Amino acid sequence: MASPSPSCASSEQAMLLLGRLDGRLQNSPWADIWLARARLQGAAQLAGLAGVPIDVRHLQDWVCGRTSPPRASEGLNDPVSVAAVFHLAIEASVGDNGPLARATLNVCRTVLDDRSEAEVWAGSDLAYFGPAWRQARTEAQAPYPSPSLPSIADRITAMLKTVVVAEQSAVDVTAIDGRTLTLEPRSRDRAWLVASHVPAMLHHAGLTLGILPSLILLPKFPPHGAGELTDVITRSLLVACQSGLKDLDWIERQGSKALAVSATRRSRAPLLARLALAYPGLRPSAVARLLDITPQGARKLVAKLR
Repeated sequence: MASPSPSCASSEQAMLLLGRLDGRLQNSPWADIWLARARLQGAAQLAGLAGVPIDVRHLQDWVCGRTSPPRASEGLNDPVSVAAVFHLAIEASVGDNGPLARATLNVCRTVLDDRSEAEVWAGSDLAYFGPAWRQARTEAQAPYPSPSLPSIADRITAMLKTVVVAEQSAVDVTAIDGRTLTLEPRSRDRAWLVASHVPAMLHHAGLTLGILPSLILLPKFPPHGAGELTDVITRSLLVACQSGLKDLDWIERQGSKALAVSATRRSRAPLLARLALAYPGLRPSAVARLLDITPQGARKLVAKLR
């Protein structure tokens, strides 16, 4: 009997790990913390694809109230604001109606409301990228012929073509002497608009029970063919699921320490200890807002966990 091809074997392994990660999250008491961290990981990946490379630590600093949005005041002429990327990354998963996803989103927006931050820091970016992003979301939510990676790759290939064509007219410039110039300042960075919907696509295609925000899977310059793209997202899925399972293991180990916090029955310290796994270094002002307590009480809670 012939042995399976390497690509077939890697696809089966990737799907096995995806099922394991998705299944564990359905039963883990720390799934909300994993999802909160995954939102930051996914947004950081998207920012890199959009041409504004940051890491999760930069987003944590912003969420915890230590800094403005990453790269907001560095004068780097970024093609898009990190605040816009972060907002659209969160909006892409809003359609997940699971109670855990809603609770995690509520916690995130209690600490930092991405909508108001995007209005302040990224109004022009949302106006520029918004129409293409909304069109991609509509296509991402349409029915799939089968719950498989090839069907997702086919959809992504079509979405990439749609996004580029839809925005191409935005870079056509007519000079004063009548000549037409074609400029491409942002077209190469539009793949991130499609990549932001990949976690939701896995869910809508029936491959996951919930939206797992860190499963971005696309490279900065995706291949044009659906077959080659299937291989790319399969390899990316394998790596992402391995990383996701490792992170869940870490959270569950650290979680036992959070549960061991000495506190009275009505104390908020155990809850804050959980949230500190997702948003390490929360400032007292953010803690007061998040837990609806006084600033003085927040400072005492923060000091107790240190």
